[in-house]
Amino acid sequence: MGTRTTSRGTVLVSGASIAGAAVAFWLHRYGYAVTVVEKSAGVRNGGYPIDVRGTAVEVARRMGILPRLREAHIASRQLTFLHADGGTVATVHPQAVAGGVEGHDVEVARGELTEVLYGAVRDEVEFVFDDSIETLTDHEHGVDVTFRSGVRRGFDLVLGADGLHSRTRALVCGPERRFHHYLGYCFTIFTMPNTLRLSHEALIWNTPGRAAALYAVRDSAELHAFLTFAHPRPPYEVLRDPTAQRELVAATFAHDGWEIPGMVAAMRRATDPFFDTVSQIRMPRWSSGRTAFLGDAAYAPSFLTGQGSSLALVGAYLLATSLATHRGDHTAAFAAYERDARAFVELNQAQVATGDAALFPTTAEALEKRNQKLRGLTTALPRTGRPAHTALTLPDPVVAGGPASTAYPATSL
Repeated sequence: MGTRTTSRGTVLVSGASIAGAAVAFWLHRYGYAVTVVEKSAGVRNGGYPIDVRGTAVEVARRMGILPRLREAHIASRQLTFLHADGGTVATVHPQAVAGGVEGHDVEVARGELTEVLYGAVRDEVEFVFDDSIETLTDHEHGVDVTFRSGVRRGFDLVLGADGLHSRTRALVCGPERRFHHYLGYCFTIFTMPNTLRLSHEALIWNTPGRAAALYAVRDSAELHAFLTFAHPRPPYEVLRDPTAQRELVAATFAHDGWEIPGMVAAMRRATDPFFDTVSQIRMPRWSSGRTAFLGDAAYAPSFLTGQGSSLALVGAYLLATSLATHRGDHTAAFAAYERDARAFVELNQAQVATGDAALFPTTAEALEKRNQKLRGLTTALPRTGRPAHTALTLPDPVVAGGPASTAYPATSL
């Protein structure tokens, strides 16, 4: 790993996913020398569909990547909700459930978004793959970092963008359980053959406390399969044990019909299963010393909100802009970032529906109430999104000289 110097300073970003690549983009625009370290061997491809909504769309526009995202837009046509026996409850437009705005918000495969972000900055920023932070030592003049590879380097600042189970956050702020807010569910995602010949649509099956989804992105020969279930406590004991994860899922869905037996069998054969709890991260502060956090590492909202990617993009913009505004004073910059972003983050985290309004109800009565609500929706395109998605006016980028720092008008969408 080489060393660079700059008048603005050096920043290490832990994590090369959405938040990490986005904050690296903006920091480079503001004149920082940025290094991104990622434990995987490269930028992660594939992945389930995600949404970029509301204020985050404006961030993407300011980055110059919005045309690429519109080209990659999936344009799902319908969601069909099913009873336990496979009968249809309702067919609705996806945005009617997600709270997005057709023609404005975009839906892309997660891997496509990360590839676009990486492509926008890979020639300007140092990326170090297949490595991670082992230790951090914060002192008056910077942060001394030892990497898992044994390399040691110093940086002015460190930013943790390494996800829900952030290693950086654990090193700096302590065990994850201090900040982990469990929402009562577990889930697994994997891919399987599209034997049902679904196209631009999803089927969502429910019974009290359990749900399954089959999602067809365009006319792919592959489906994104999803199984989720209520669980009384976080099963920490299986989070690092893939075999135990598969057994827990299989036992939970052992007596269900519809396509569930085939999905469980496909999960056992899958090479790409991902298992986790449905959780949020809630931190009293998003920084400590010379280290700050963003994206899921700081404020994971859970997939139930559909806002994880959008919060990552908005948070990256606000954090980098605060650092550029308060140049040379990271304490003031981190405080401004949190002041500007926290209300927006907490409003979106609060969009998780619970009880009778939950997307995956745990009782028969709550499930019927949800179904009644779904029947009241239509396949028509929604005209407005959820207010939480646009409840933030972005500050102008900081003018730092050169074509990369063009100021755009502040926008409240």
